[in-house]
Amino acid sequence: MTLPDPVVLTVGSLHYDIMVEADRLPRRDETAVGSRWYPKFGGKGGNQAVSARRHGAASRMVSAVGADEFGRYLRARLQAEGVDHRFVADIANAGSGISVAILDAAGDYAATIVSGANLHLPPAVLNHPEVWQDVALLVLQNEVPAAVNLAALQQARRRGIATVLNAAPFRDLSPDLAALVDILVVNAVEAEMMTARVVSNLASAADAARVLCQRFGTVIVTAGSQGLACCRTDAAPFTVAAEKVVAVSSHGAGDAFVGALAARLCRKDDLPAACRFASVAAARHVAGKPVPLAGDVAATGMTG
Repeated sequence: MTLPDPVVLTVGSLHYDIMVEADRLPRRDETAVGSRWYPKFGGKGGNQAVSARRHGAASRMVSAVGADEFGRYLRARLQAEGVDHRFVADIANAGSGISVAILDAAGDYAATIVSGANLHLPPAVLNHPEVWQDVALLVLQNEVPAAVNLAALQQARRRGIATVLNAAPFRDLSPDLAALVDILVVNAVEAEMMTARVVSNLASAADAARVLCQRFGTVIVTAGSQGLACCRTDAAPFTVAAEKVVAVSSHGAGDAFVGALAARLCRKDDLPAACRFASVAAARHVAGKPVPLAGDVAATGMTG
């Protein structure tokens, strides 16, 4: 009998992203002129669930959308990507989450999110036994309420399922929640906010990871074009230098990394091998060469 594939379960956000391209990011009180806009599937949770699926894992999503056109688009994109979306709740009295991001000519970006339905994700959905069927790894972020993350972590611990928290965007983590996280993933900015230490290269990323490792068993600090550092309480720390690419856009690179990392961990790669694989996946994303997405702009016909 063929055993079912292990599942990456992502509990997190779905956002309808509106992307704006411009030569540069506007200054405060400035009205800048852009060159193009287009819609994009997004939300850290959604991006990570799709990345896990693209990199070979069975992927399941727990999230919430509004009963609106944006919500229908987000659900359709999950279906097109092969992500199990049975446990994406429809919230009648809240709009779907959105974000507006501005990309400059150098590939840098700034974004604002409006979480909408994501803030109304009912923790009770996690009590459904089929949510956890064949799950090998739980992936979380900080774009849904902390109570939802805590409920998911508690369920995972009871079931002996490993957990990954991408603590983005930054917010304070309760001791009860932190104690249930097996692998913490943060970027340089988030690491600085959690440790009050500047992260500017691999050495400082490793230093921040060592500090965070006092609270979490395994910590990965990503440092953009520099690479990543990992500190573990049960093994030697290590670093991975980033693959050198010509940057097109860094938007979503962290999500590509987390999803690829989760996929390889589900395949039982050891952590250094999974980190190397995910680092390459993130570099390809930055270079504009990710594993292809089904649809996006073509699915809506909306651009400007």
